[in-house]
Amino acid sequence: MNLNEVGWVLHAFQSVWLPASLLEPDQRARLVDALVAAAAHWEVELGFNKGLAGGRPEAIEAARDTAMNPAVIDAFALAICGAGESPAYPGVPRHEPDVVKAGYDAAGVTAAMGELRKLVPRPASYVWETDYFEPNWQDSFWGDNYARLKRVKQKYDPDGLFFLHHGVGSEDWSADGFTRVEAR
Repeated sequence: MNLNEVGWVLHAFQSVWLPASLLEPDQRARLVDALVAAAAHWEVELGFNKGLAGGRPEAIEAARDTAMNPAVIDAFALAICGAGESPAYPGVPRHEPDVVKAGYDAAGVTAAMGELRKLVPRPASYVWETDYFEPNWQDSFWGDNYARLKRVKQKYDPDGLFFLHHGVGSEDWSADGFTRVEAR
């Protein structure tokens, strides 16, 4: 049971796909150095069950026809870094979020992930385990698939009924998803 996640307050949560090319003999030292540098800022986990590098050819081929960022195909792992606190509730005395700690934690997570992003020319992230404030979200979450996905969204959901923060087409809406804004 995920009892600790009920009311959990995230201070930061970021991820980056690590390409299998970093496992090549001439790249391993860079990978190790970046992992050590990242760990000096914050704890980093590697999810080896998420990337498809080394997977069955038919699984990789099937993944090419999904919405996921194509970076997953060449990734050997998803590096994940996050921080939070036990359930906290704004306005409830002695149970309010710790804003000072949140700032400290977010800075540590961002510094750690910055070390890993230096390894990848075009950092990509898994949309469901990522930074809510990702500035380059279209490319980070969807990569080269974004333009195709946007066309599909415009064809099948032209009124924007289905809205997701940093989802395909969300740049056409206000941050709360209630007001259409001029498309950029």
